[in-house]
Amino acid sequence: MKAPRSVEKIGGTSMSRYEAVRDNIVARPADPYGRIFVVSAYGGVTDRLLEAKKTGRPGVYGLFAGARDEGCWREALDGVGELFAEINARLFAEPGARQRADAFIGERLEAARRCLEDLERVCQHGHFHLGAHLQTVREMLASLGEAHSAWNLAQLLKSEGYAARLLDLTGWDDGRELDLDERLRGALAEVDCRRELPIATGYAHTREGLMATFDRGYSEMTFSRLAVLGGAAEAVIHKEFHLSSADPRLVGPERAVPIGRTNYDVADQLANLGMEAIHPKAAKGLRQAGIPLRIRNTFEPDHEGTLVTRDYASDRPCVEIVAGRRGVYAIECFDQDMLGQLARYDREFLALVERFRGEIVTKDVTANSITHYLATNLKTAKRIRAALAERFPDARLQVRRVAVVSAIGSDMKVPGLLSQAVAALAEADISILAVHQSIRQVDMQFVVDEGDYEAAIRALHRRLVEVHDHGRSIRAA
Repeated sequence: MKAPRSVEKIGGTSMSRYEAVRDNIVARPADPYGRIFVVSAYGGVTDRLLEAKKTGRPGVYGLFAGARDEGCWREALDGVGELFAEINARLFAEPGARQRADAFIGERLEAARRCLEDLERVCQHGHFHLGAHLQTVREMLASLGEAHSAWNLAQLLKSEGYAARLLDLTGWDDGRELDLDERLRGALAEVDCRRELPIATGYAHTREGLMATFDRGYSEMTFSRLAVLGGAAEAVIHKEFHLSSADPRLVGPERAVPIGRTNYDVADQLANLGMEAIHPKAAKGLRQAGIPLRIRNTFEPDHEGTLVTRDYASDRPCVEIVAGRRGVYAIECFDQDMLGQLARYDREFLALVERFRGEIVTKDVTANSITHYLATNLKTAKRIRAALAERFPDARLQVRRVAVVSAIGSDMKVPGLLSQAVAALAEADISILAVHQSIRQVDMQFVVDEGDYEAAIRALHRRLVEVHDHGRSIRAA
């Protein structure tokens, strides 16, 4: 197979607007071929199949795994079927096309239902445990969303004269046990990007289980590995928004400036704050292969978007992005006996964080104290605190809910930048609980009360970004 010009991932919100995908993505440039598209499920579908990403509200998987009421997951699956039918009715005006679309996803839904019912019956026997099969259930349910959207997009484009082809990576009715690269190489060998438009499912079935490692970031891993294995010149992610200097909802759309260029280091700093431009492990493959990543706004096709490369550094030091994370728990361990034994205390603290699956955002260290700032829930924070109390009975332990706000840039070696940031927060009457500035000068973090989060974002953006005339984008690509 000739290497594709690009491998392009289309996000769920974009997928829900077929005309925008067709006109703003597929039809640009004039020659649409030489590309592979990897699609997400339609917006909200994976939340209904698994659980709501933001709130944790259980979907079909969560209800099946909970097993409190056997009827709940069936009702939820029926609801997903109704949602699929509504989407199909909106996309396919011709009755025959709509019936074929309904039949395709309906067959898979029914097969999934039978699998869950059989598993439920088997696990009523004492020798079988539901927990041993839940990861497989999660993978099967997740695959439904991408199979639905990919099949639909391929059929819609075919109806409009494009040589679109479904690249079904879900392994449905495929007994082969392959790892991710084996499955993708096999799929790539079947296509000719010069003459057809492959539409690949974001979910790919693997021997190890793609979601076991990457969970909801699975589609970005499929996208990344297709780009690497296919030798793509560029990887592109189409989203419903620009990668901007701050969240437009907080600072105002007229003040947020799209980022023109940045590097993978900055993308990782954003991921650390829970604002993934791309999953860090997906970014790693692109970075190592030297493949640039472009992030584009589906609904502003004339904007060149953000170009992310391995070695980029701004030709003029500046702050590119002000971002942050709420819902962070600061767990402080203070012990007068820590002096001289810091490594031992930190090693055991870290082991507990890993044991309870806390996600570290940043940390503080003094002669007698260690504070880890964790993106987790209160229950987990309390468990870590209790375990620390058992290990270090003489230590004073404190748990506090805070927010972390960061100024990020590919090069922030600006004299006086820290004092400007501190002054901006002081003028907004925001108390700083902790400050971190790395020697790499790519990230400056402020820990504040969670109630000050939005005001802190606005204050830093106003002082560090808005005072500069960046024009159409910060460092245009």
